[in-house]
Amino acid sequence: MVAALVPPPQFDEATFDSYRADAEYPSQQDAKERLLAFSGHGPAAARGGLFRRAKKVPETKPGVYLDGGFGVGKTHLLAAVYHALPARRKYFGSFIEYTALVGALGYQNTVELFRGSDLLCIDEFELDDPGDTMVMTRLLGELVSSGTRLAATSNTPPNALGEGRFAAQDFLREIHAMSASFDTIRIDGTDYRQRAIDGAAVVRTPAEYAADVEAAGTDGVASDDDFTALLAHLARVHPSRFIRLIDRVDLVGLRDVAPLVDQSAALRFVAFIDRAYDAQIPLRATGAPLNEVFGADMLAGGYRKKYLRAISRLVALTHA
Repeated sequence: MVAALVPPPQFDEATFDSYRADAEYPSQQDAKERLLAFSGHGPAAARGGLFRRAKKVPETKPGVYLDGGFGVGKTHLLAAVYHALPARRKYFGSFIEYTALVGALGYQNTVELFRGSDLLCIDEFELDDPGDTMVMTRLLGELVSSGTRLAATSNTPPNALGEGRFAAQDFLREIHAMSASFDTIRIDGTDYRQRAIDGAAVVRTPAEYAADVEAAGTDGVASDDDFTALLAHLARVHPSRFIRLIDRVDLVGLRDVAPLVDQSAALRFVAFIDRAYDAQIPLRATGAPLNEVFGADMLAGGYRKKYLRAISRLVALTHA
């Protein structure tokens, strides 16, 4: 589990140079420059002359929090920080991966594992589980006091009736014990996954689906599962092990997709899709459109942010 705490394959070579800031949203370029400084690669300080003082460089806090909608490049920038910061010991993982590690090793053993590390990157910091949030707050507080630097992203949807606007305050309130350790960096923009594709998930006919699975299985490995059966199987596997389910899989196939009615099943499916998206595995499906599997009640509830992010990723994977 610890060995897996590195950026997902799609961000293996993510750098600040490869991040393309959208000129229509100046906050993206501003975020890039501030993170360069956080990583020790900002502009050099002006030298002082004989009768002139050198310009004072603002002191950076030990943590940065990237606040913004999904699809604006937060994870790319987080991975760029990971790659750019010269460090002997650094880790990159999703919020759920860190909480799963605490569950597997115990709190104190996890503290000792990360104590003395140079950088901890936390992607998609979750605010909807107070218990997990407080555990992570306590863990991060202990690590900051020992010299570890932190970088985190939010799980806020774009243009969602002001939700994005208040995400930073939500984050800092939940981790109030160490809020002074974080600089909040706002990133505006539109979901890049939706810029070049249709806004709906692609649905295959049974014949098209069979052809896709057969073609992918010719030179690789394609999964072929009934949607309901997959959900039942996920209920018997810890979310931290979902990544193993898709190890070496080149295409995920889901037959007879149907709207979700159980919140627990829906959240497990979100976690599964997050892992598939991290690995950039194309998805083919029959039945209901995957962007419609989360009902209105779910989208209006406390896990709205997770579901909207999952919909964005599902649409992208069916077009991949």
